[in-house]
Amino acid sequence: MKVLKFGGTSVGSSKNINKVISILQSYAQDSKVVCVVSAVGGITDKLLLAGRQAQSKDDSFKDTFKTIETIHYSIIKELNTDNNTSILAYAEKKLSELYSLLEGIFLINEVSPKTSDKLVSFGELLSSFIIAETMKNRNISANRKNSQELVITNSNFTKAEVDYKITNNNIKDYFDSAKESITILPGFIANSTFGEQTTLGRGGSDFTAAIIAAALHVEQLEIWTDVSGMFTTNPKLVKQAQPIQSISYQEAMELSHFGAKVLYPPTVQPVLDLDIPIHIKNTMEPEAVGTIISNRPEISSKPVKGISNISNIALLTLQGSGMVGIPGFSKRLFETLSNEKINVILITQSSSEHSICIGIEEKDVEIAKTAIDITFENEIALHKIDPIIVETNLSILALVGDNMKNHQGISGKMFSSLGKNNINIRAIAQGASEKNISIVIEETDVKKALNTLHEAFFESITKQLNVFITGVGNVGERLVEQIKQQKKYLKENLKINLRVVGLSNSRKMIFDASGLNLKTWKDDLSNGETASLEGFFQNAKALNLRNSIFVDVTANADVANLYKKYLKESIAVVACNKIACSSDFEKYQELKELSLKYNAPFLFETNVGAGLPIIDTLNNLVASGDKVTSIQAVLSGSLNFVFNNFSDTTKFYDVVKQAGAEGYTEPDPRIDLSGVDVARKILILARESGVTLNLEDIKNTSFLSPSGLESGSVEEFYKTLIADEAHYQSLYASAKANNCQLKYVAKFDNGKASVSLQEVPVGHPFYNLEGSDNIVMFYTERYSQQPMIIKGAGAGADVTASGLFADIIRLGNN
Repeated sequence: MKVLKFGGTSVGSSKNINKVISILQSYAQDSKVVCVVSAVGGITDKLLLAGRQAQSKDDSFKDTFKTIETIHYSIIKELNTDNNTSILAYAEKKLSELYSLLEGIFLINEVSPKTSDKLVSFGELLSSFIIAETMKNRNISANRKNSQELVITNSNFTKAEVDYKITNNNIKDYFDSAKESITILPGFIANSTFGEQTTLGRGGSDFTAAIIAAALHVEQLEIWTDVSGMFTTNPKLVKQAQPIQSISYQEAMELSHFGAKVLYPPTVQPVLDLDIPIHIKNTMEPEAVGTIISNRPEISSKPVKGISNISNIALLTLQGSGMVGIPGFSKRLFETLSNEKINVILITQSSSEHSICIGIEEKDVEIAKTAIDITFENEIALHKIDPIIVETNLSILALVGDNMKNHQGISGKMFSSLGKNNINIRAIAQGASEKNISIVIEETDVKKALNTLHEAFFESITKQLNVFITGVGNVGERLVEQIKQQKKYLKENLKINLRVVGLSNSRKMIFDASGLNLKTWKDDLSNGETASLEGFFQNAKALNLRNSIFVDVTANADVANLYKKYLKESIAVVACNKIACSSDFEKYQELKELSLKYNAPFLFETNVGAGLPIIDTLNNLVASGDKVTSIQAVLSGSLNFVFNNFSDTTKFYDVVKQAGAEGYTEPDPRIDLSGVDVARKILILARESGVTLNLEDIKNTSFLSPSGLESGSVEEFYKTLIADEAHYQSLYASAKANNCQLKYVAKFDNGKASVSLQEVPVGHPFYNLEGSDNIVMFYTERYSQQPMIIKGAGAGADVTASGLFADIIRLGNN
């Protein structure tokens, strides 16, 4: 004999009921089948709602009743288009009884637990009758047996306790003589020893099935639902959640207690004692493997079996110096809650006995606080303890696994993963069995926490990065294209799942928590919402995604001023914008400190050499104990391009224009030609070497003409280049006469820095620097005679984008 249970979703429509009937027919070919069914999906909630409305003298209970009536009549007619008279007659009779009951509640203005049990029983009674009679109409050997005649309980209404001796005898006696191939039973409902209608508590249909399975000593109990078994975590919140094929009773109960809704915890007990496995199956996908719950689950290489959570939790803290060393506080606290029938979900107490912290359902907060304050009224008045502290909008997350106790570092991995993503833990509880580590966090952090922990314990080979990019002009567009091109490579070879989830230019911005379409991003952006720097930050904060990275591809001071906000939210910052790192030293230092404090990397490799690994190399030298003594560098690809293409046969104005057209200079070329950009770069290198320096400390000897320096606009500046051509030709003529090349050189030596245009002689490493190449020479204590040299393209949209991309990948490998 087989025992199957089908939940509310499985019998929630005529289409799904037909699937149930098909499954039952298939099973009945091999043996007799007992089928326990829930009420039609959503009906129990509607019955309770109607009861509350009637109790409140709210006439809308009639509308709710009408909805219940319509749902059942529609299902009956869709399942039985020809012969539905007897089913309709039964439905009319039961619905009439239901309406009379609701009218009675309306008149007396009260719903007692006993009345509530009678009210909700209509759901299962109707669904089981409809299914059984439909099968009979189709000439299937089936019968419906009312569970209230089999399952006998005490009179603890809404959550009655089963009298197993009477119940087991009833079940055995009935099924010993049952002739039909399929027996349909309503779940959840029972009768007391006095013949009163009772229920087994929400989720009790699972319990009914377990009671039947245990009484008949079947080989396996099957629970059919709308998902393919128990998952490693909530698949609605974590797309990467995986079905668990095999799990122990204890693990299943832990996961169910902490929010996994596939299984109702009391279900396990009747079959646990008899070692009867439970198989969770999917009505919508009968072929799916599902989950088998037993005492002998398959051995798994992963110590953690699943992660679950309970929402709408409140944390209550009883604390005070008067508690230390005084026995009885815990007893009085828990007795108070017990008297109010408040369930305690989590308990944690400091070893100093100064405080006790408990987690309860948020709906019970007011009753709990009032009762506890009354119980400890005297101690509070004497200031021995504080009034109860209440925190709401919380959730409990639980890491569950039988093998966790045999693996070191589980809690460390859990806490470090959450800490890296700025998820604050409010309370921690772990049993001595080490099968469960429970934490309390903010409700708003649940999705990020589940995804973070799932990645850490079930997807360790792949790390997801969520990127927000501000500034999708020339360089930003190239960055997006590089990400699109390399996305597959990163996932397959570096195990990095890189998603662009936010994009912005100066006009529009768009977001998608599941990742933007990089094939249509330009069109999508043009139709996005109005852009704002603060709005972009607020969206990134609100999405609250793990491993978030903000990428600044602008030269905007206002964007740079927002870095600290991102870092405080544990959002990493990658920037080619030099303003932040070359501003006042205190601001630079603050960003460095925030990066460490909030475990949010701050990377700015492209600040100095576009795609060249200059800062990374410098940091490695310093970290390994080396000391930089001096730096000599050509750090402007723009200026190098200009002076490599300028001669006595060209005009300086034309060369500068060409540099701008090819993307080597900023839209305002004065930023490059004034030397300020190079000064910022050598300043950043000096600071990364460990020296306290500000921009005004750097000696900047400009090569521009006096009128060029004094120009008030870009247009005016270009006019000075034409007017002062002789000035620039004289610079070239002098270098040519001395057999030298013009290079804009940055120097750092003995704590001082300078930038200037210099005549570089033949044989110098800078002499043959071509195109827009940069070069940096680090002299250190280890590299005192021959410097460490880094040379390569130092400007251009593609190489700058690749430098940003490299920083993003570096974070993925971190």
